[in-house]
Amino acid sequence: MANPFVRARYLLSAHTPKQLPPEGGAEVAFAGRSNAGKSSALNALCQQNALARVSKTPGRTQQLVFFDMTPPDLADHPRFLVDLPGYGYAKVPQDLQAHWQAFIERYFQTRESLKGLVVVMDIRHPLKDYDRQMIGYAVERGLPAHGLLTKADKLGRGQQMQQLNAVKRELFSAFGDTVSVQTFSAESKQGVDEARAVVAGWMGL
Repeated sequence: MANPFVRARYLLSAHTPKQLPPEGGAEVAFAGRSNAGKSSALNALCQQNALARVSKTPGRTQQLVFFDMTPPDLADHPRFLVDLPGYGYAKVPQDLQAHWQAFIERYFQTRESLKGLVVVMDIRHPLKDYDRQMIGYAVERGLPAHGLLTKADKLGRGQQMQQLNAVKRELFSAFGDTVSVQTFSAESKQGVDEARAVVAGWMGL
């Protein structure tokens, strides 16, 4: 099957709700703490090296970044991947953090085009407060969420399965069966097809 993500192109960056593209399509948001490997995951899904900037300074995404991957026959119903600001190591002033908090909360509560959330987590350090908060936004809205345990190539198979099962248990106890999770490596391409299938399914591709 041809990869529909290959056609993804940068569209715009939104710093305020007014700058968001018009409603009417389907989009999937990607969240992850700084250093979790979100840019690398997006690049791997789209089979592109530099779609999302892989920064030496983690936490550089300072807007909601929209990538357009609309098929020609769906021009009236655009399909977007949305890169959310990553936090953790980002040295961001408090007032900007408050702005982002309010913007992202509103985005999750009101954005009709939003069909699901992918949360990118380093398999060695999963389910930090930020990750839980983002999953909570999706679950409150009744949206599906999917966890990518990235950098899986850093662990042996046995350790990967241990971490995966531990995360599954914790997610189930916190959120029930509304959140799925898998191992992933942008480096070795482990789990890339699986993740792509989840996101494409949400988008109706």
